[in-house]
Amino acid sequence: MTGLSFEILIDDVLAGITSVSQLTTLVNKRVLSLINDFEDTEWRYLKFQSYLWDNIAETALSQRERSALVDQSHSSLIAAAQNLRLTDKDEVGQGSEIAEVFLYGLMRHRFGALPVVPKIFYKQNVQDNAKGADSVHIVVKGDDFTLWFGEAKFYNSIADARLDAVVTSVLNSLSTDKLKKENAIITSVSDLDGLPIPARLREKIKAALSNRESIDKLKAKIHIPILITRMPHDGRCQRIIGDLQDGVGRLSQGTG
Repeated sequence: MTGLSFEILIDDVLAGITSVSQLTTLVNKRVLSLINDFEDTEWRYLKFQSYLWDNIAETALSQRERSALVDQSHSSLIAAAQNLRLTDKDEVGQGSEIAEVFLYGLMRHRFGALPVVPKIFYKQNVQDNAKGADSVHIVVKGDDFTLWFGEAKFYNSIADARLDAVVTSVLNSLSTDKLKKENAIITSVSDLDGLPIPARLREKIKAALSNRESIDKLKAKIHIPILITRMPHDGRCQRIIGDLQDGVGRLSQGTG
């Protein structure tokens, strides 16, 4: 897919990049590692920031809003910005909204995924911090589909203790009750109806996600992308959040 402008360092199965015996036997596990580049010895901060702005509408606006604002990119940005809650003191999500936006862009550009629940839009409208998956996408292949429930974190350190927290969060999200709740959200919001897919496939997806169906039938279609965005201890994390906050303010006031 085009549009992913970051250098790929690793794109391999997990067993191909580790000698740890407990990991070499795992199947269907892949590692994708991306890096932002440098220019004139400086980290390309504006490039990273621009990528966030280019993808904010995917997660901060509903499908109906995105359709209503087609070809109105500035209006779309204003509407999306009003749904953002950016903070460098996010104890729940560790700057999760930045990571969520990046994950939505990555899913679209790398995997051709279609967003079915723009999480920032829906969690802001119910005044609820991120519960369940941080992103929900469907990848269509022919007349079939796979379901992607993403986890996104934005850290300035990737110490082992933090990685353990990510694993725990993912394991909790894979319980039958949590999966059925996510499926119910997908089928209850209207975004699925607006996806550019054949009607027959749409009905097939709805039937598979029905709470009347055993979750066991769906498990083979579920993927769990885990995005860990890491910033060094040099103030860049705070700068990104601060500049995005300023941009949100200007757009909301019509001065952006």
